Amino acid sequence: MSEPAPDPPEATSAAVAAAAAADVVVHELDGPEELAAAQRLFEEIWQPAEGKPPPMTAELLRALAHAGNYVAGAFAGTRLVGASAGFFTAPPDPGLHSHITGVAPGGQHHGVGFALKLHQRAWALARGVRVVAWTFDPLVARNAWFNLAKLGARSTGYLEDFYGPMTDAINAGMASDRLLLAWELDDPAVAAACAGRPRRPPPVPAGAALALGPGLEPVAHRPGTPAVTVAVPPALEALGPGQRRAWRQAVREALGRRLAAGAAVTGFLRHPDRYLVEPSEPAGPR
Repeated sequence: MSEPAPDPPEATSAAVAAAAAADVVVHELDGPEELAAAQRLFEEIWQPAEGKPPPMTAELLRALAHAGNYVAGAFAGTRLVGASAGFFTAPPDPGLHSHITGVAPGGQHHGVGFALKLHQRAWALARGVRVVAWTFDPLVARNAWFNLAKLGARSTGYLEDFYGPMTDAINAGMASDRLLLAWELDDPAVAAACAGRPRRPPPVPAGAALALGPGLEPVAHRPGTPAVTVAVPPALEALGPGQRRAWRQAVREALGRRLAAGAAVTGFLRHPDRYLVEPSEPAGPR
């Protein structure tokens, strides 16, 4: 990658405002102490099983940062309360894969994650990167709303059991299905979201149907159904292992199969929490 250009003024202003609102300072991490603090923070958040490695080691973070990738942290005073790491994608188009972002327990819902992502956006744009990709668990409703509405990212695919078996406290006992996102950094809707105007889902089309019944069973639909909504649990962490697995399988069938067939997630609706899934626009005449 070439030397970074000056940060785009809009992106920088949004990042500064988000950090101020969260009462944190966000900057790139460097040096053994800061990177070890990031490793400890990730361990505190994900709680790896005994004898298993942390989500990211200080040594790996050091290598990523040294190679020019994105490794940053959010500080409340001298305390690291959030961290994020990503790496550049393969040519020909410059891109960034945001591998991990976490906020300290007790520090959530205070804008720290938003401040980190907006810092990441300004950092990426200054390096000629126009798209940041990452994955998240589609069953976690708060993350779905954060990613699709508050940040304005778009879903680009459903990945079944992406990481294989995981043993940390958050993911143990359940297949690691993920929704893949593309954050188009210079999209006007993304800029608006970063300025505090979340991307609103389109109106639910008349005739839209539920994809899942009350027992998580799939619901059959007539041909030509304009859209479906796919429910997710309001609080995944409150469910037992059996319930989590049932939700995973149901959403995989209802959401993953539709996306694989060409449908698209066009928004995330709250209260109740659900994805809006619509057929892709038909291709025009050639």
